[in-house]
Amino acid sequence: MAPRKSVGLPLPPPKPPAIGAGKMFSRKQSIGKLKKSTIMSNLFRDLRAMLEGSRLHVKVTGRTKKQLGGSGGGKEGLAASLQELARRSPFFKQIEEDVENHGKSILELKAAINSFETKDMTELIKFQQDMEAILEVLTDESQVLAKFEGFPVKKMETIRTAAALFSKSNSIVSKLKNWEVKSPAAQLLIKFDRYFTEVKVELDAIERIKDEESRNYRRHGIDFDFNIFVTIKELMVDVSSSCMELALKEWRETKGAACKADAQKKVNKNLLWRAFQLAFRVYSFAGGNDDRSDKLAKDLANEILSDS
Repeated sequence: MAPRKSVGLPLPPPKPPAIGAGKMFSRKQSIGKLKKSTIMSNLFRDLRAMLEGSRLHVKVTGRTKKQLGGSGGGKEGLAASLQELARRSPFFKQIEEDVENHGKSILELKAAINSFETKDMTELIKFQQDMEAILEVLTDESQVLAKFEGFPVKKMETIRTAAALFSKSNSIVSKLKNWEVKSPAAQLLIKFDRYFTEVKVELDAIERIKDEESRNYRRHGIDFDFNIFVTIKELMVDVSSSCMELALKEWRETKGAACKADAQKKVNKNLLWRAFQLAFRVYSFAGGNDDRSDKLAKDLANEILSDS
């Protein structure tokens, strides 16, 4: 597979060689026997008790001191033991190996993040993807990055947040553009009403913090394109118009039918009202209508009034 292009970021280096029994450590994988170590568990419990001002549950005898690897007593011996265990731990060995093996690419990433600025959301997404390609090979991202003084963690997280917000918004746009409008109108109304309510809750929450988020993004060199929310509202109006259109179509098909269709006619008339209510909710959310939506809303209201 050809290596992918990046926007000022180095391509991720090959994964480091396997450790121990040939297993590669990652954030999603186990860290080996360390999790099941009774020694580490006991030491942790004793250390916590000591820091909280409680007496140690295990009496430190001369023999115990020797087992823990310290010639001194009390806190010093315990601290030395913990350091020794950490030094020998496969997990912490892997952290040190990550620092050594990926140090160059992390330093390059540090410089790239510090200098990154953009108004282009496509560039933002690409940068974030290249950034993740470098970081995903690390055993524990936070542990490794902590070894590099001044690494811009806050800006890195801001880039992630902004990219995730735009990706989510873009997926909503895509879904609305490809919304399938088909009979029966009753099912269409239920499906779109549910989705509209879900998206409205999310966008309302974003609107409440938009100014604060915008300032935070700008502080970190990102001029976020909030116009994508305008696009979402316009598409919501468009889909709600299609719902009204289908409800009107089904109504007119049964409007002049024989008496045996009266039950269906009543159902379709009720759908007109439901479609109008949904269109009004969308209108209130979007802050306006387009010409098509206005005309359909008037037609729909006239049908309801004239039949009454």
